[in-house]
Amino acid sequence: MEMKRINAGKLRAIGYDMRERILRVELDDGSAIDYSGVGQEVWRKLSTSAAPWSYYRDNIEEEFSGRRGVANKQKNRDALDALFKAPDDDPKP
Repeated sequence: MEMKRINAGKLRAIGYDMRERILRVELDDGSAIDYSGVGQEVWRKLSTSAAPWSYYRDNIEEEFSGRRGVANKQKNRDALDALFKAPDDDPKP
């Protein structure tokens, strides 16, 4: 699922799986919530809203069942580790 980065209220990223009808929201505390049974129109309104945090609270948070998990930050962490890792101490022959 492709995530769209946003900075609105506690929302940090949102994504939608059209085939499975799953909306994922990532929050500023590092958690992620997957909402099942979300239609394309709800996704369209959330992703284009001028106030996505308000739209999320009013139309998604209480209306759909959600499953909480942890946002996948490992990919970002690996990229930072590779960028800032110390050079090898052993010179290569």
